[in-house]
Amino acid sequence: MTENSETAKKIKILIVDDEVDFLQSIAKRLEIRDFDITTATNGEEALKATKSRKFDLALLDLKMPGMDGTEVLAKLKKRHKWLEVIILTGHGSVDSAVECTKLGAFGYLAKPYDLEKLLEVLKQAYEARLKKKFEHDKKRSDELAILSMGESPMGILRALLRIDDDDK
Repeated sequence: MTENSETAKKIKILIVDDEVDFLQSIAKRLEIRDFDITTATNGEEALKATKSRKFDLALLDLKMPGMDGTEVLAKLKKRHKWLEVIILTGHGSVDSAVECTKLGAFGYLAKPYDLEKLLEVLKQAYEARLKKKFEHDKKRSDELAILSMGESPMGILRALLRIDDDDK
């Protein structure tokens, strides 16, 4: 098996934090556990990374210069419907946890973090991602099966176009 096919089997995580030492430390701890890690030190870098690569999960700090974590969270969730985001912050509050949850964050953890707790949340987030994607794909497959039984060829093409547009 080639290195690329091995990398393709790893869970891809984007970690965004402006504290470089923390970012390098958590990246190394997760890489050792066989995750495929990409790092960004600010929101702009994070959004740029997601334009060229798909991620399964993101770990996101809230307090960063420039674009803060809630803004990055909102943009990531809007652009990448299967991405699960976990907030990992040293500046947590009940209000920010509620806001992040409303914006679609899967989890909200405080720094300093417990590695075992983080790994459990990553596992749960990845399972939730897979479940959502599976349910979506099943619904789409069911719609296609129904279409293929009763529509004219042009009706099927129009319906496929609608389904495809809904998936973007």
